[in-house]
Amino acid sequence: MTIRIAWGITGCGDHLKESLDLMKVVTKEHNLDVRVFLSQAGEMVIKWYKLYSDLKTSFPKTYSERSPNVPFLVGDLQLGKYDFILIMPSTSNTVGKIAAGISDTLLSNAAAQAMKANVPVYIFPADQKKGDIVTDLPGGKKLTLTMRDVDIEAVDKLRDMRGITVLGHPDEIREICKKHIKKIEI
Repeated sequence: MTIRIAWGITGCGDHLKESLDLMKVVTKEHNLDVRVFLSQAGEMVIKWYKLYSDLKTSFPKTYSERSPNVPFLVGDLQLGKYDFILIMPSTSNTVGKIAAGISDTLLSNAAAQAMKANVPVYIFPADQKKGDIVTDLPGGKKLTLTMRDVDIEAVDKLRDMRGITVLGHPDEIREICKKHIKKIEI
């Protein structure tokens, strides 16, 4: 039996290439069925980083947000067609919406409905710790970003929400996949 994952990508450039490269490896290692759901900003940013072609080649089942319910990811989550939803990487905007209970985008709506349907939600927010982070821009330039308290507070709120697991690093998806594979083997 194959693990089926709904992978949401938001408009976050930090750890974007790393997340894509990691998901390609993990998918092959565990023969995963991964469907990619791009937020409107996610589609824009993945194209800005010139990763769209690689994404579509590696994950042909890639869908772009047209509204909070198009594509109808929520219905498939409610019907149990996915073992879990992964939002990686996530913007502070998506994190803030989920933490506040706002579900007006494809991925914030999917997270809310997955939680209601007891489908695990895993999320990797780029903005997790106080201080500065250095991120890569398209073309290899570096950008230093200073985390805002409001964003850190939203991530902390997610950590306390039932049904959500906050990842500290994208590489944690390896252990999550192993855990879900063990569940279906039992």
